[in-house]
Amino acid sequence: MKPAQISFVKECLPAALSAGAAFNMNPLVILAQAALESGWGMSDLARESRNFFGLTAYGCSNAYWHGGKTVLKTSAYSLDFRRYDTRENSFLDFARLIRDCYRRAWQVSNDPEAYAKEIAYSPYISEQNGDNRETYRHSIIQIARTIQAVIALIEE
Repeated sequence: MKPAQISFVKECLPAALSAGAAFNMNPLVILAQAALESGWGMSDLARESRNFFGLTAYGCSNAYWHGGKTVLKTSAYSLDFRRYDTRENSFLDFARLIRDCYRRAWQVSNDPEAYAKEIAYSPYISEQNGDNRETYRHSIIQIARTIQAVIALIEE
């Protein structure tokens, strides 16, 4: 267990608990997906825009995302990503998205392995972007186990 992992769980667990309670979703899988998508909170997007899930800035603003954008440019393209006012809003917006658009994953979120399989093999992942569905599934499961160990350590 790395210090960055412990710090991430301590900082983000309250937001995951809030999102889980608001959308009847297991906070462990929310936190695991945030860790995976944001490199344990170390990505520029997470640090500078409080976007822990790599959500693009498309669609209508809502109660959690108020329309703020961050542009990420590469040599080949640029993409607009959501910029959040708070960490908690990023987590709430993600849980809302899963409940509304990835219903099968949301319905099994109390089982991290079932959730990982559903989300990895859903349109949330795009093999066109170089994603590997099986690696993604396995990563969520492994990260969820690491987070459980960190929470046990924190609670001691």
